[in-house]
Amino acid sequence: MKFITNLIDMHNSVFHRIEQMLEGWFVGLATRLAFFSVLYFYFLNSAKTKLGDGFMGIFIPDDGAYAQILPSIYEASGYDTEMISFFPWGLLVVLGTWSEFILPVLIVAGLATRLAALGMIGFIMVQSFVDIVFHHLDDKSIGAMFDGAPGALIYDQRLLWILLLVILVVKGAGKISVDGLLGTKGLK
Repeated sequence: MKFITNLIDMHNSVFHRIEQMLEGWFVGLATRLAFFSVLYFYFLNSAKTKLGDGFMGIFIPDDGAYAQILPSIYEASGYDTEMISFFPWGLLVVLGTWSEFILPVLIVAGLATRLAALGMIGFIMVQSFVDIVFHHLDDKSIGAMFDGAPGALIYDQRLLWILLLVILVVKGAGKISVDGLLGTKGLK
């Protein structure tokens, strides 16, 4: 029995030391690096497909933005964006496009990380809704919880995306971040 007690004590001691060494910086940094590696360029490339021509393209999204974000409204307008009212539809397209650019940058930098992560969670939920309802994904692409097939686009992949973001909402960006450098309490 003494042997098992010593083994448990050694286990607890080793992992307590590891926790102390990583406390306050590792989880936020590792999560932001995982987000950067897996999702940053996905969202950046997606946002680029929505931009209009020239510098003003960030304020006047391309037709593809309407097709991706509001497919049924774009179709109902006869594929003419000038027939779509700016409020609320055009504004939603502009804000959706900006969200794909701005929120990932904030997350990777670790600036207003918790708010940016909450924004990304909302964005991914809307994106998933649009994919299912308006882009008519099939059941295999949607997947199901606990179905034993881990490759579905919506339930499986996006659940993992959101998990990364939930970690940032709960733990913050950590000491190695812009929030950490600024000492912005509640944001780091």
